[in-house]
Amino acid sequence: MLTVGRIGRPHGIRGEVTVEVRTDEPEARFAPGSVLRTDSGAAAARAAVAGAALDPDARDLVRVPAELTVEAIRWHQGRLLVTFAGVPDRNVAEALRDVLLQVESAEVAPPDDPDEFHDHQLIGLAVVDPSGEPLGEVAGIDHAPASDLIVLRRPEGRTALVPFVKAIVPEVDLAGRRVVVDAPPGLFDL
Repeated sequence: MLTVGRIGRPHGIRGEVTVEVRTDEPEARFAPGSVLRTDSGAAAARAAVAGAALDPDARDLVRVPAELTVEAIRWHQGRLLVTFAGVPDRNVAEALRDVLLQVESAEVAPPDDPDEFHDHQLIGLAVVDPSGEPLGEVAGIDHAPASDLIVLRRPEGRTALVPFVKAIVPEVDLAGRRVVVDAPPGLFDL
């Protein structure tokens, strides 16, 4: 599963929510009619939301559904605002705060650029130096403002951040399940 967004605070009183976008294609992922899966652990149920129900059997409890359907989107002051089906008011919208929105990774087309990768393609790959010595494993990708960073899980359990730039990461071999890192001296001493 790929996370494409995180629901933020409600906007207004009609169930609209802010969404922290985590995809390069927000208009495609959040197009009206799109069905997004919700993460299973973020907010399985929120108590004490009177009169609101995504689950008709719940009385004073709003259950986060397994899927949400996008009804409408709009941009407001640089933020994506989304209206989901079955979210009629601010109380229900508040119960969805911090829920992660996801799509199946199989639904996402591979990038056209051979030097561009989706996070899910990299996580779990072995990381080696240019001579083939193991350095660890890709634990995640941190999308920092200056550049993307590989979160490297070192063999001893520590993590290190590696700038995901061609000078330091000269090769990504998806078929071979490895990433080559030519680390400058001291990079892993931080």
